[in-house]
Amino acid sequence: MICKKKIVSAIAATIFSVASLNALSADEIVIALAGPTTGPVTQYGTMQNIGAEMAAEQINAAGGINGKKIKTKIYDDACEAKQAVTVAHQIVNDKVKFVVGHLCSASTLPAAEIYEEEGIVMVSPASTDPALGDKGFEHIFRTIGTDAQSAPASAAYIADVLKPKKIALLHDKQQYGQGLAEGVAKVLKEKGIEPVLLEGVNKGQTDFSALITKLKKAEVDFVYWGGYHPELGLIIRQGADQGFKPTYMGADGIDNQDIFAIAGKAADGLLATVPKNFIEEASNAELKKAFEEKKQDPNGPFVLRGYAAMQVIALAANKAQSEDTDKVAEVLHKENFETPIGKIAFQKNGDLQEAESVIYSLKSDGSRELLTK
Repeated sequence: MICKKKIVSAIAATIFSVASLNALSADEIVIALAGPTTGPVTQYGTMQNIGAEMAAEQINAAGGINGKKIKTKIYDDACEAKQAVTVAHQIVNDKVKFVVGHLCSASTLPAAEIYEEEGIVMVSPASTDPALGDKGFEHIFRTIGTDAQSAPASAAYIADVLKPKKIALLHDKQQYGQGLAEGVAKVLKEKGIEPVLLEGVNKGQTDFSALITKLKKAEVDFVYWGGYHPELGLIIRQGADQGFKPTYMGADGIDNQDIFAIAGKAADGLLATVPKNFIEEASNAELKKAFEEKKQDPNGPFVLRGYAAMQVIALAANKAQSEDTDKVAEVLHKENFETPIGKIAFQKNGDLQEAESVIYSLKSDGSRELLTK
């Protein structure tokens, strides 16, 4: 027979344990970091996370959010839409109120639907698909410009500086990549330039011999790529092997030194239209030093934007003197925020009011040349 006294003691112990856990977490606020920690674009998730975690550390040292310490919790969506939905539901079930992420637009869009419905504030440091801002969400923001904001910079450089004879626009058929390519195509058309090819390839594809033959036959001398670095690296390498050596350009999805591990020196001179890198600003000297002391690279396109995403959540919550997400979102919509990426403010749809893009020429030795200002 089970002793009733033991049952009562066990129940009491359980209640005490739960109460202790609640006491331990009462002075903490969990903020989710949602993005890829597995898969082919894991590096971008790392960029986002080291930025956000640095911000959390420094915010905590300054007093935290309304006196509470930030505790980050990483959720892996592998940059896959289905997994992002699973992650979003997990975040809801975990009763997390704030999210830094997601990273890939294809993941962000379905997750954002869930967060908006649940009243969760999400700030993405990396998703650029304009469709996110078209949804009319009240709780969804981003600390990066959209494809619609970066496309004019790419198109202007192509049309006014490079002046190629025959242009091909390629993409990976994903929301981010296709949106980029079509955005550039639209602006080029407005400038009276008609590409000879606008075509998608499959995400994860590894053999591009037929495509390269097609590009060579069309005498293409410039390729704009919408997508991430793995596929472009293979296109560049396989193209060079077949004597096809046009000028290549892409956006922040290719701004990764790992592309040279795939394409080698054939990728030297690759052009990347990316958000301005603010790490060398004098105002960020101490922040740069803090990253270097941790042996972390602050130069990735999503590092400081991950920092800013975490920072604006904290600043808005402190301004609102509340963790109520409606109140925090209201402050985010109304205020200007001083961040490592400059003073930022949000449009009604959660997009940045201003987003500056610059163009770099990337080198296999890790250096880069700024081509625009």
